[in-house]
Amino acid sequence: MTDSYLTINGSSTGEYSEKRSKFLAFAFHVENTEEVKTLVQKYEKEYYDARHVCYAYVLGHLHDQFRAVDNGEPSGTAGKPILGQLTKYNLTNTLVIVVRYFGGIKLGTSGLTNAYKQATIEALENAEIEERTVDEILNVTFEYPLMNEVMRVVKEMNPRVLSQQFEMTCLLILQIRQSEATQLKSRLELIRGVSIASG
Repeated sequence: MTDSYLTINGSSTGEYSEKRSKFLAFAFHVENTEEVKTLVQKYEKEYYDARHVCYAYVLGHLHDQFRAVDNGEPSGTAGKPILGQLTKYNLTNTLVIVVRYFGGIKLGTSGLTNAYKQATIEALENAEIEERTVDEILNVTFEYPLMNEVMRVVKEMNPRVLSQQFEMTCLLILQIRQSEATQLKSRLELIRGVSIASG
């Protein structure tokens, strides 16, 4: 089970020119298709005078959601090379939009494919690529007298404490890397009176 993935932090840009055609590339960290839609609409509006606004994205830590859009370019010459670079860099939760201004000279399908690829490479080379973990959220409930035992396990396993409430009945909301979640659960469950629910 893989519980980490590569993505870009924030956004970055790149540019490539070929026979007077200009290709402006914009890479973004995205979490869902809604964000993709919003960004694509924004750039289509902003670059309304451009010939094409093409894009590709990959979502999910398993890289299982992806799409490539040619937006009027010959089939497979724009979205596919953009997606190809996202795959080559092993990125997910990443969107790349490439805006093309036509320079008056046709590039042919191989020229187009190469131009979209190079523009994408420029943007990704300028991006800050980081590894992120896939985390699980656990809601841990216990009575106050069990506090010391519970906190000893928390201290040793070092999950991130998102929220804590210490009253007669206590609640801890913990965030931990997926591969360590089972161990944390089983250690806490050894303490009689502790109940755990996934967040």
